[in-house]
Amino acid sequence: MLIRMIGAIEALEGYMESLTFQMANMDHSISNMMLGGPTAILKYQTTRTMTLVVDEAVQLFGGRALTASGMGKNVEIIQRTYKFASILGGSEEIMADLGVRQALLFFPPIAKL
Repeated sequence: MLIRMIGAIEALEGYMESLTFQMANMDHSISNMMLGGPTAILKYQTTRTMTLVVDEAVQLFGGRALTASGMGKNVEIIQRTYKFASILGGSEEIMADLGVRQALLFFPPIAKL
């Protein structure tokens, strides 16, 4: 359980750092054109990872994750509010669709999917 949480967060951090490096080192006009899709995919993957981490934390804490005080209070707060992150700034479905559409813009016209 814990290893799934760590692995998901580490993978997400690597993707975020790669995207941040590209934003910092690309020409502004090129990054606007090229990084919209990857940014949407990063947001989608972030909210999916948050869902996984919250679910695993609830499993680890058991009944304590349901209490608003004590050892499980932070898990309960995140469990109650994490869905807002997937809605604000675009829902998961919209971000996934945008990411795929942006990626397809740079595929060769003769590519078969």
